[in-house]
Amino acid sequence: MSGPLLEIEDLHVTFSTRRGLVEAVRGVSLSLQPGEMLGLVGESGSGKSVTGFAVTGLLDRAGRVAGGRICFKGQDITRASAGDLRSLHGAAMAMIFQNPRAALNPIRSVGQQIADAILAHRRISRQEARAEALKLLRAVQIRDPERRMNAYPHELSGGMCQRAMIAIAISCGPELLIADEPTTGLDVTTQKVVMDLLAGIAAERGMATILITHDLGLAARYCRRIVVMEQGRLVEEADPPTLFHAPRHPYTRRLVAASPTASSRIEDLVPDGEALPQLAELPPPAPGTPPLLDVHSIAKRFDDGAAAVADFSIIMRAGESVGLVGESGSGKSTTSRMICRLIDPSAGEILFDGESISKIPARDFHRSPFRKDIQIVFQDPNDSLNPRFTAFDCIAHPLLRLMGMRAGDALRRRVEACADRVGLPRELLPRFPHQLSGGQKARVGIARAIACRPRLLVLDEPTAALDVSVQAVVLQLLDRLRREDHLALLFVSHDLNVVRMMCDRTIVLRTGVIVEQGESRTLFDHPRTDYTRELVEAVPQVSRSAP
Repeated sequence: MSGPLLEIEDLHVTFSTRRGLVEAVRGVSLSLQPGEMLGLVGESGSGKSVTGFAVTGLLDRAGRVAGGRICFKGQDITRASAGDLRSLHGAAMAMIFQNPRAALNPIRSVGQQIADAILAHRRISRQEARAEALKLLRAVQIRDPERRMNAYPHELSGGMCQRAMIAIAISCGPELLIADEPTTGLDVTTQKVVMDLLAGIAAERGMATILITHDLGLAARYCRRIVVMEQGRLVEEADPPTLFHAPRHPYTRRLVAASPTASSRIEDLVPDGEALPQLAELPPPAPGTPPLLDVHSIAKRFDDGAAAVADFSIIMRAGESVGLVGESGSGKSTTSRMICRLIDPSAGEILFDGESISKIPARDFHRSPFRKDIQIVFQDPNDSLNPRFTAFDCIAHPLLRLMGMRAGDALRRRVEACADRVGLPRELLPRFPHQLSGGQKARVGIARAIACRPRLLVLDEPTAALDVSVQAVVLQLLDRLRREDHLALLFVSHDLNVVRMMCDRTIVLRTGVIVEQGESRTLFDHPRTDYTRELVEAVPQVSRSAP
């Protein structure tokens, strides 16, 4: 066809709330050519996803298009009927949602769900639809597709669920695909496989794609044109080299400055346009300093005989930061939970400050005096914060349980001091988790973890779902706490740029076994194993060099 496949003109989207109308998209105009992959970037609340939902007609009941036009193949679909939109969904346009587990039906097998999408638009038998579904599973490179056809979403990894979502999205050959954060939470190699797969399918079928993401490096790698949104407005549009080398808008400059690169240092991140004061370097441990944590050959086998961790050893000293990286299923989270004494190792020994803490069963460790010394910050604060607790209650809970403090002025002052240290405004302490932003919830989780003044802090993907500017603030906060409290950090992450920046040493895990370890910058600049090299090469980068 000649002309744009999609044309959005002065789009306005509003939502009805208890406090009145909220304008989520404000006068956005953009176009998309057939076969083009366009990046739509910006932080949470910028209007990226709402724009995608408006195009596909998937706004919830409280939302409506209040102005402007959305033209698909020259036809204005802004106020199309539900029936007309239903005929477009899947057949002409499709969407990949951010959380595939939530988007997939938990009580229907993957094969059934793909067949359902095909049968909604094609007059073929159920048997023929299942045969098409099997072909699609092969096309999205799912291993053992015959067996996965009958699997349910909970039986698949995050990467496989995302591939199943892609199979459903492309099942009827759409001309437009909207991919809303399609790789959030995936490890770097799975992310690259999924994005290479999407780009390859788009090129093969001439399918136009809108990639919605807050990962600027991902947009730079796969998109020829990037649109930046802030608070519902389109503020800048350019090709990646121009956008990252010479951003014109102050908001774009802040995003670029807050995005970690392979050469970034923690003090280089400028989340709010102004660098934080640089803290003094920690002195190296004195010779002969006993380790804080000494882990000897721990392993973990589950009841079904599967080995999550085969042989893991580590020595950490006070003030040291160690990164733990590897693909999903490599044993990172299992290892960190054994060290935190949330689960018991099947073999090996864990010494903390010279004492064997692995002899204390995990179910009883909360009674141990070491519980307050070893704390963890979980990946998703939405799941780890009690929804019935206020922010104050969340931070106070370990002080009441582990420190024996009682409600009163002393507890209030201690909680407020923790909030101050993590940059959480005191006026937010009476709020519940659902009333806080992602960055604010992350700060509550960190404040809770440091409330008992631990000596070892385990961080399990603490910034995985955060915007780059919020991530920069949280990372600088953690680095400052490490230096001020001489706190040892075990940093579990998929983001190798963050690990390179934050950690003195890095350990690479694969299928529960250490394949490489060493000083972080040396390991990432000169990897010795093919596996580490694949991890490093899979990381999308924001290039700030001249185009």
